[in-house]
Amino acid sequence: MTETGRHEQQYERYEGGSPEAERQVFERLAREIMEVQVKNQRAQGGGISRTFHAKAPLAVENARLRFHDDLPEALRVGFAQPGADYPATVRLSNASGVQQGDGSPDLRGAAVRVRVSEDESHDLLATSHPVSHARDAREFVAFAKAMAGARSPLQKAFGLFVKLPLAVGLGTANRMRRNVQAAARHTVDSLASETYWSRGAILWGEAGPVRYLLRPAPGSPPPLPCDPNDPDFLHRELAQRLARTDIAFDLCVQRFVDERRTPVEDASVEWQEAIAPAQPIARLTIPGQDLDDAKARTVARRIEDLAFNPWHTTDDFRPLGNINRARKAAYGASSAHRLGLRFSTAEPWQNRLLTPPAGAAFGLLNRVLPWHRLPLRLSLLNLVFLRKALRRFNLIDTEPREAPPKAQPVPEPIPERLRTERSYDGSYDDLSEPGMGAVGAAFGRNVTPDYRPDLFDTPNPVTVSRRLLYRESFQPATSLNILAAAWIQFQVHDWVNHRRHRPGGRTVEVPLPPGSGDWHNTPGGPPENVMRFAENEGLELPGDRPPILFGNVASHWWDGSEVYGEDEQTARFLREPDGGARLRLEDGHLPGGTNGIPLTGFSESWWMGLSAMHTLFAREHNAVCDALRAEYPSMSEERIYRTARLVVSALIAKIHTVEWTPAILATEAIDIGLHTNWQGPPRNWLNKLGLWLFEAHSLTGIPGTRPDHHGVPYSLTEDFVTVYRMHPLIPDDYELREHHFGQRLETVGFLDIQGGAAEAKIRKTGLANTLYSFGIAHPGAITLHNFPRSLQQFERDGEIIDLSVVDLVRTRRRGVPRYNDFRAGLHKKRIRSFEELTRNAETLARLKEVYRSVDEVDTMVGLLAENPPAGFGFSDTAFRIFILMATRRLQSDRFLTVDYRPEVYTPLGIDWVEKGGMNSVILRHCPELASLMPRRASAFAPWRTVQPAANGGPPDNGGPGDNG
Repeated sequence: MTETGRHEQQYERYEGGSPEAERQVFERLAREIMEVQVKNQRAQGGGISRTFHAKAPLAVENARLRFHDDLPEALRVGFAQPGADYPATVRLSNASGVQQGDGSPDLRGAAVRVRVSEDESHDLLATSHPVSHARDAREFVAFAKAMAGARSPLQKAFGLFVKLPLAVGLGTANRMRRNVQAAARHTVDSLASETYWSRGAILWGEAGPVRYLLRPAPGSPPPLPCDPNDPDFLHRELAQRLARTDIAFDLCVQRFVDERRTPVEDASVEWQEAIAPAQPIARLTIPGQDLDDAKARTVARRIEDLAFNPWHTTDDFRPLGNINRARKAAYGASSAHRLGLRFSTAEPWQNRLLTPPAGAAFGLLNRVLPWHRLPLRLSLLNLVFLRKALRRFNLIDTEPREAPPKAQPVPEPIPERLRTERSYDGSYDDLSEPGMGAVGAAFGRNVTPDYRPDLFDTPNPVTVSRRLLYRESFQPATSLNILAAAWIQFQVHDWVNHRRHRPGGRTVEVPLPPGSGDWHNTPGGPPENVMRFAENEGLELPGDRPPILFGNVASHWWDGSEVYGEDEQTARFLREPDGGARLRLEDGHLPGGTNGIPLTGFSESWWMGLSAMHTLFAREHNAVCDALRAEYPSMSEERIYRTARLVVSALIAKIHTVEWTPAILATEAIDIGLHTNWQGPPRNWLNKLGLWLFEAHSLTGIPGTRPDHHGVPYSLTEDFVTVYRMHPLIPDDYELREHHFGQRLETVGFLDIQGGAAEAKIRKTGLANTLYSFGIAHPGAITLHNFPRSLQQFERDGEIIDLSVVDLVRTRRRGVPRYNDFRAGLHKKRIRSFEELTRNAETLARLKEVYRSVDEVDTMVGLLAENPPAGFGFSDTAFRIFILMATRRLQSDRFLTVDYRPEVYTPLGIDWVEKGGMNSVILRHCPELASLMPRRASAFAPWRTVQPAANGGPPDNGGPGDNG
């Protein structure tokens, strides 16, 4: 074991018994620190300030730190070498989180950033009292919350004598109060005359733990006379001092003696100099200068935007102890909040007060009456509380997190253009955590995984498919058209994609049940008694955790990546030559690829319906580009492209939210709820009162709010992937018709318009005729016995697969719980018999034949078997994932919330989204379809059918295509 490892093991004890348990505590405390900042902001007005040390009488970046030539051998570690001299940034501050006059009783602080190289810096933070008022991070945050927003003596007294004892107990509050009052009673005449002690210990290489302090160098002049009633007298004193001479501090270290007298975990115990002498090792010098000229003021403003953190260091100088370990998360969250990179959404008092009793009441009510059988306004409120419960219990972060915290360099500045543009791979959507939701980020969970390798083949997924999924006769969804089926695949390709091993790599083998015949796993391959298909590539997990974590090959954000691609190379390749803003098209269609499948952002599982969607929105992108160029002639082609992508992506999100989803969940409550998501509630005082009482953030519509991850970093989930397995929507055969006279062009099977055949077919048929043909035809109902036959034996990537078997196997192997456990995880009552699942006698008999008990039923089978609420196109259990994730996809995305604004999208862009919809997109590119589309319904509802004339017009066996 390394020396560092021994120190960690010997001196540090993790709260909760493990680094991961402690990390989760610290993440919650970090969110509470952000709430403190909001309260301080309200108290003083203006923007968000530092949680503590809000006011800085001095901020300079031309200081120097020089180590002494006689630095002891034991302390020569890393950058600490005899005679080493480094530039440093220094910020001296008042400790309060509320800016107040310099004469107010307060502690003072010092923050020093020592710049060793471009890749290495060390942040040293210290406060003007030798001991912390808090023993650990919990106490520290409790004190911050008690004092949040306190400005007057009465408010401060209330915080110290009432709020703090209620939070930590009377004895602890008394000890904390004595420390704070002792420090605050100290009269400060000059920040140059103060001594500053580190809060907690740091590692000093093989020398072990130390605490450090900055004390005025010997011979420092006394404070200069200043008016203590001047609210800025500390700054004026420093300005006068530096106008005459330098300011110097000695950097001293106190070395660890033993855990009783010099504890690492308890920051409230002073390391007394009689026990651990303070040994000078370096000199910090702030050179004489003018603090009030324009250059100095610019420097001070720049330093105010810096984020100091003791974890900006190297492993040799790693911070130690509970408070220090908490500081990485807390300081990171606080600085990101202050700089507008992370957001805190406080719950209004009335929501906090009324939510628990109202939520409990609806929970009791739902035991006898589900939400969808309640009167409209009650059902809407019921959904509010159901979503609140799901947000609280069903957002599970799976991404491996850093625990314990590790030292890191000062983060690179955020690329300026990514503040107003989407990145290619989804990074920097959340500016405080650039990798959140980016390509490669792990799928999260809504229900705790249940990984059962012993049940991978029980019951045999081939048997399940053939007895319960196989389409014996087509069951249509008569309230929709096939455009709805194409649309959801278009969306899923934007949201989720699991990487598969290449053909010939790792495979899954599913044995065929006895008597079921042979299977060909490759075109022209030999008959086999197993189905074989490529395995998903998982992410490695530490320890003995099961292999159920997968990265998303797509970005998790709603960013139009299926149109634009997931990386810069693809995105630029799809654009017109020479950096043009428009996407490449050939006679209005997508450019062809070498394999017959066109060039676009995502082209797997390609068929004619997908081609229609991609073609339509590639044209829409180009239309936005043309409009932007005409409206803003000075805008560069790159800016036009980036803005058009924002506009088209937001328009797609809006269409899905307020058009597709209400079409497939055709109830008034869902229609109102989803329109509320986008544009706020109806102009009805009762609806607005209900939301004000129970969920006030919904009063504006999500684009009018701030990003909110609801306590868990954003990702899409494996459960979300499971409920969006909607392959029954795909028919097996299609009739292509001409829209002018209604004549049949040809009848084709799905395999005739799939893969490389799709693009030739849509070019021959024409986009307008294709949209019309799909608009007048129904998709399949999302139910059992309706899985497309065409998808049960088709070629993909050189394999012949049965997609229904693949869907079953993937869900099992990814640890998605079986149906009954899935229901229970989403707060629905478990079913006790097959009869509770279906009323269909034939289906009931087959379920009993295939499964030994209801607890064995596959999630996909249960979701398809369940009787949905009236008007619903899928089950109420699946809907629970939907109501949780539908708002989350909008609310986590800053480009659909705080940065959904004219300054980012342009006024034209915002107007394009707000006035646009699926109907307007179709009619912009195929205006000849205007008379055929629904008048008062979504474009995903059945269109008007043109009746062929009895005499005249083109013959029934053919007709012209079009390039429209």
